[in-house]
This record gives sequence, structure tokens and C-alpha cells, in this order.
Amino acid sequence: MLFRESVERVAHRSVEGMLKDQLVEKFVHTHGYRPGDSEVRSWQRSIPALTGALLDAGLDQVEMLIEYGLPLTSKRADVVLAGVHPDTQEPSYVVVELKQWSQAYPDEDDEPTLCRVDAYARPVLHPIEQVRGYCAYMTSFNGALAGNPEQIAGVAYLHNATEFGVSGLFDTEQDEYGRMFTEDRRGEFISYLQSRLAPASGALAADALLAGKTQPSRQLMAVAADEVREREQFVLLDEQRVAYEMVLRAVEKAHGSDHKEVVIVTGGPGTGKSVVALSLLGELYRRGIPALHATGSQSFTKTMRKVAGARKRQVQDLFKYFNSFMTAQRNSLDVLLCDEAHRIRETSANRYTRAEHRTGKPQIDELIDVARVPVFLLDQHQVVRPGEIGRVEEIKAAAAQRGLQCREVSLDNQFRCGGSDAYLRWVVRLLGLEGDGPAQWEPDGRMELAVADSPAELEAFLADRRSHGYEARMSAGYCWRWSDAKPGEPLPADVVIGDWARPWNLKGDRSVMGAPPSALWATDPAGFGQVGCVYTAQGFEYDWSGVILGPDLVWRTDRWVVDRTASKDPVFKRATPDEDVNRLIRNTYKVLLTRGMVGTIVYSTDPETRTMLRTLTGHREMSADAVG
Repeated sequence: MLFRESVERVAHRSVEGMLKDQLVEKFVHTHGYRPGDSEVRSWQRSIPALTGALLDAGLDQVEMLIEYGLPLTSKRADVVLAGVHPDTQEPSYVVVELKQWSQAYPDEDDEPTLCRVDAYARPVLHPIEQVRGYCAYMTSFNGALAGNPEQIAGVAYLHNATEFGVSGLFDTEQDEYGRMFTEDRRGEFISYLQSRLAPASGALAADALLAGKTQPSRQLMAVAADEVREREQFVLLDEQRVAYEMVLRAVEKAHGSDHKEVVIVTGGPGTGKSVVALSLLGELYRRGIPALHATGSQSFTKTMRKVAGARKRQVQDLFKYFNSFMTAQRNSLDVLLCDEAHRIRETSANRYTRAEHRTGKPQIDELIDVARVPVFLLDQHQVVRPGEIGRVEEIKAAAAQRGLQCREVSLDNQFRCGGSDAYLRWVVRLLGLEGDGPAQWEPDGRMELAVADSPAELEAFLADRRSHGYEARMSAGYCWRWSDAKPGEPLPADVVIGDWARPWNLKGDRSVMGAPPSALWATDPAGFGQVGCVYTAQGFEYDWSGVILGPDLVWRTDRWVVDRTASKDPVFKRATPDEDVNRLIRNTYKVLLTRGMVGTIVYSTDPETRTMLRTLTGHREMSADAVG
């Protein structure tokens, strides 16, 4: 929160010309730099419009919380009004989103949650949906509201707009969490404020809101527990159960003696890291213990939200990203489950990060600090991008620096790749990640492995597998340019090998020409036909995996040769050392080669590499009906 005072005091400061300067001073003190001109103009124009309406409503003693920060996120609500409800005499809160817009209209795609404003090049969230989201989020994560969701309401006040200028926006459904008022509905706005707030001091209500513990509400946790439990019954075996119980014991210690402990769970593809994470999530919620799930993968997080929160939208907010905790308070959670922790980066800041959040603090430190029991689930051989530092030694060093106990458990058994330990060993030896070099593949009855002579043969084989009821996907190394898909046009067929060409999976969050959004490529049946990359395949599994090895990794006589110039991956900069590029490209193919649960078919664009692969797999000949 940037500033807190009564409506009367805020209005007085505004009239005296002091408000802007004091807000700027507070902002600089809080964030360490000056706010932008547009933000200052918003304070100068929008806050007086709101205080004027509140004074006319006789609500001069209501408390204004300006630039109120939402828990566990960098998002801020423009103003939260805190007061007393005129009927119940209980605390009452109104979240106000202030807009200076004079004109706005629904997005041309008829998407009710988005709208167009001339000042912005892209569609923006509808203000009703924006404030509705703030209310739902606060109810889910602020302890003062957890059991009293009726105490909060939300409004968007477009104080420069008339009915004519934004008439299309009123087509969106309104409710207590999301209403909208304009300049020519100012009288209605005043009446609405009077229906939610009494002419009495709001100081105690503001105190209660600010003192509310930041954590998922019990109601939300109960809903999430039901969602996880109903979606799938997890049976944990051997080391999976060990990891599960180790975390639960650490949580019990944390509750009993102000204890803090770090847990690391390592394991290769399919060892059940995510099963352990989701099992813990459901159990912790059933026990009423605050916990969140976080990853560094957009595709993985969005899929988790879809799986566990498809029927209950509020459950989706329990699935976060690693960079969600830059401003979170220390130990504000009991448990943070860091799934796919090999995706942890050096810092949470990126080019979109607000300047006040660019603290330089390592992301590992943020994740350890936010929870009493931070749990890291990772596979070190899945580090595929420069700047990813999710390794056991890094986490242990960060824990040791804080004097924290760090426990580690390895999930030795695995359930992907048909439960074939032999196949996983073959892959890591093939790529030179472990062992003494490539070895002959000895079929073990659990995993099918074959080599295709062309990409068309690989695709035809996978299509045949799908006709027999199997799920299948094609993926490739990042060796072809990646064009943006254009609405209404066929997807650009960027992956070109001879006379065979197919598109990459989509980049964006919307379906185009029937192809699913990037985050759902691995799980939506419509993903077949596009070529996935490591960033959309990582963390997922399907029955049959077709992998195209590009010219960035080729076999020459007795060793692999990595050609960084063949990679089109923009994450590899000139400054990225050759040694890092070598390791990351090999890790990329390790990820792609371990997505299949039933079998893998491989094709290399390089003839010598195909010959080597055929030799290792026993010269096995493949066709679309090779496997019945």
C-alpha cells in the first residue's frame, strides 16, 4: 500500500496541492525511483474525482487505501475503501478501479473480457472483469476476508466517460464484485457507495484488512482439495511416499516450533515429481495448511490450472510462477511446492518487471524465504536455457547460507517411458550426459524404440498409432525459424525438411485455425500436426513421441558435434559460452526423447546420424504398421 488516510484528509491534501507531492515522495521512499508521468497524472485527476463523490455521499470518515498491493503478487488496486456497512455494522470494503478513459468499446473479437481503448495498441482487460478479479483474489488470499466474502465489493469508476462513449462495455454482466459507473451515472455511483458504506470511521476496518494474514483461504483450500481428489486418485509408491511423508513431517515441525526446513526431491522424467506435488497440495489443503504450487513454465502452470481449476476458477490462483514472490513477505506461506524447479532462474526480474521490484535478489532466495517449508522438485538434466540454475548444489548452498536444514530424497523408480529404466539409461548414454558413450538398444518389453528414414515416415507412423487410440506428438530441436501465426490464415509451415513441411506449435494464448494455444499443445488432441518444441513439451507426457533431431546435434565418426549456428533458439546469445550451449542442446533432446510413455520414434536430418541411430537400434525397419 502506498498511502492511507480518511477521505476527508485525502481531499484536503488534494485541494491544498499537497497530495501529488506526498504520493510521489511515498512512492520514491517505497520503490527507490520516481513514478512515471502517466501515474502521477492519474493520481492528480482520478483520486479527486473519487473523493468528490465520497464527500457528496457523506462518507468523509471512510478510509482510503491508495495503491493497495494484492497479496503474493505485484498487482495493485487503485483504491480500497474501508468502512462500516450501513445495515450489518460489520466491516465493509469497496475496491475501486479508476479509469480516465472517455471512450472504450468491446474487443473486435467479441471477447467479453477484453476491450479496446484508443490509447493502447492491444486489447485490455474489461474494467469490470479487472475489479472483479481483484475482489475474488483478495477473498481467496486475505485472512480478514476468507470467511466473509460478502464484506467486499468492486466498482470501476470511469469518471471521464459518458454513456455514449462506453455503452458497449455495459453488455458485460455485473455483480457485487464487478460494477461500472460513468460520469453521467455519478448519482448512481454515490447511491451505491452509500449502500455499502456508512458515514462512520473506517479506521478499524482498514486495520483489520491490513492485518489479515496472507494465505489461501480455508474455503479455497477445501475446494482445491476436492478438485485434486476428484480429478485423479494418486497412489504413491516407494520413494514417492518417502518424499511425501518427509514434506508432511517438515510441515508438522514448522507448526510445532517455529521451524524452517528445505526439502529437495530429485528424479528423472516420469519418476512422479508432479504426482508427489499434487498429492501434497491436496493433502495440505484438506488439513487446512496454506500452500501454493509454483513452476517456471507457462505451459505447465496453465495446464495445472486447467486440470485442477477448470470447474472452480478461484482454484487457478493457487498455481503460481516462480517470479510471483518478489514482493511476498518472509514465511507468509507454510509450504511452497516448486515443481519443475530446474527452471529456476538467476533472478525473477525480466524486461516487464517494474523498476521497484528489480532488487537483484536471487530467485532461489525468494522461493526459500516465502515459505516455512519450501519444496524443490527437479531433474538437473532438464536445464535447457541459459540462466536456469535449478540444481541441487545451488539450492543447498542457498539453504546453508541461511543456516537451514536441507533434506534430499531421490525418486529412483520412474513411470514414464513404460517404466523402462533401460530406456532412460540408453537416452542419457546416447547423448553423453552419463556413462561411457552410446550403447546398443536392447528391447526390454516395456518401451518401443525405432528410427524413421524421413519426417513423413515418422508422422505417418504416429498417425497410425493415433488411429489405434494412442496419443502422439511430434517435437523437434529449435533449428527452424518460428513465424507468428496470423488470424484467419493457415499456420506458417516453418519446419521444412525436403518436401515435408509442418508448423511449429502456436506461440500465443489463443487457438488459431483449430490449433490449440501453446500451453495446451501437449494435452489437447488438436496439437497433433504441429511440431512442438522443448518449451511446450517439457513437463508433459504422451503415449508416442516422435522426435526430430536437427542439424544442431550431429554424429561425426565417434562423437557428437554441437553446431550452435544451426540453432534458431533466441535464448542463445553470442555471450553464451560454447560449453553451456553444448550442455543445453543435449539436455533439450533428453527432454524430447523422454516424453513418450509407450514408445519413441526418432528421425535425424543428418544422414550420418541416422546411420548411427539405426546401428544402435539393430537396423530396425519402421513403417506405419510396424507396431500393431
